[in-house]
Amino acid sequence: MSAFGWKLAYGGKTPPPGGIVRPDERLSWGRTVGLGAQHVVAMFGATFVFPIIMGLNPNVAIMMTGIATIGFLLIVNGRVPSYLGTSASFVAGVSAIRAQGGNSKEVTGAILVAGVVLVLVGFVVHVAGGGIVQKILPPAVTGAVVMLIGFNLAPVVAGVYWPQDQWIGLLTATFVIVAAVLFRGFFSRIAIFLALIFGFLLSWAFDHIFGKINSVLGGATTASEHYRVNFSGVKSADWFGFPPGTKFLSDGKEVPGFHAPSFSVTFILLVLPSVIALIAENAGHVKAVSEMTGENLDPYLGRAFIGDGVGTVLASAVGGSPTTTYAENIGVMAATRVYSTAAYYVAAIVAIFLGFCPKFGALVSATPGGVLGGITVVLYGMIGLLGAKIWIVNRVDFGNPANLVPLAAGLIAGIGGVQLKFTDNFSIGGIALGTIFCLLFYHLVHAFAPQFADRWPSDDRVESDTVRDSSSSDRVGDSSRSDTVGDSSRSETV
Repeated sequence: MSAFGWKLAYGGKTPPPGGIVRPDERLSWGRTVGLGAQHVVAMFGATFVFPIIMGLNPNVAIMMTGIATIGFLLIVNGRVPSYLGTSASFVAGVSAIRAQGGNSKEVTGAILVAGVVLVLVGFVVHVAGGGIVQKILPPAVTGAVVMLIGFNLAPVVAGVYWPQDQWIGLLTATFVIVAAVLFRGFFSRIAIFLALIFGFLLSWAFDHIFGKINSVLGGATTASEHYRVNFSGVKSADWFGFPPGTKFLSDGKEVPGFHAPSFSVTFILLVLPSVIALIAENAGHVKAVSEMTGENLDPYLGRAFIGDGVGTVLASAVGGSPTTTYAENIGVMAATRVYSTAAYYVAAIVAIFLGFCPKFGALVSATPGGVLGGITVVLYGMIGLLGAKIWIVNRVDFGNPANLVPLAAGLIAGIGGVQLKFTDNFSIGGIALGTIFCLLFYHLVHAFAPQFADRWPSDDRVESDTVRDSSSSDRVGDSSRSDTVGDSSRSETV
């Protein structure tokens, strides 16, 4: 099939019960536009939250996700319907860069290099086949790295967002949990978006009921008295215009916008482990779409990596955020059984137009810190625990010391902030060092003692297998094993 030229399915009308619309088909353009709008809403919350958390411009981010999505669909030749939203996997690395005084140019420079690495991985996978991913990044290692990325973000919640307004944070976190777990269908998929609205309204109400709050705003060093919601930037922003370039105020505060990247080896090493999470996410999403559509998409796995890598490179080259395929949008497809890539082109075009609305971006940037605290306290924990899910789904045996010992070292080194110092100006620590330990020690053990895998069978393994067999599910997220790691994204599973 070509990337365009969709066939009209069911006369353009809503599919009958059990009917599906394949990637190369579409409904009427009116229905397709409606479906595209659903995809925009599904990706909206996370796509806007994470650029703010990373200190990047949300208008630039949303605009570039639209451009990246179009590029992705062209590269996969329209066979893998997906939306490329902002990746949460880079948040920990970016937070580490910011903590070391890095600016937005250095952040996007590091992300750009990670995108290039993902493109190179895609070419290798396209030539060698998807099995090479499993050999180099087995589920035991992938789960550990995803866990590292999530749990390394705990200090960001505790030190930056939560203290800004703990009560708003608590109530917003409660709403996220209730919405994600108790809401049904599409509404559970947009729990972050609903939480943003809830948190905004609650903060506005608290301002009118309790008045100003005294706390340390994000980026500030001392506490000040302020309202939770500040719409001054929204009022002054234009309705339509090109996002501005990054600038620095007289007090040294950075106002992010369009900018060219700059490069630092130290900062690049901080975000490179995120490539592993992107590989896991994309592999899982390709597998999930393959199962839903009944088509073998394994030959397109390398193209998916290339498409996501190109999207990340394009976005970061102008000051945008890193991209990844979104589980929320796959959830929309699962609910509607409409896999038409035409709907994704509509969503991408809408996102590009939203990027040209500075007032819209200013509104998102005005999100109160307490709201972000409530959302991130849930999302960051989910990223970490989804690493554990990768282990469970793939039945990783921790009664086997060949798995337990090397990963234990990597997790403690990464989460505990262990530093490996080479010179006075260069050291490796955090997620980067933890990832290196996990990869190096795991493959070292299995290279020199492959018999370890069978020498010490675990009683727990037998028990967990029995439990798994008795509670199997046909849901998309549970139907594949190492390849469904796509659920490992942040936010993207809510």
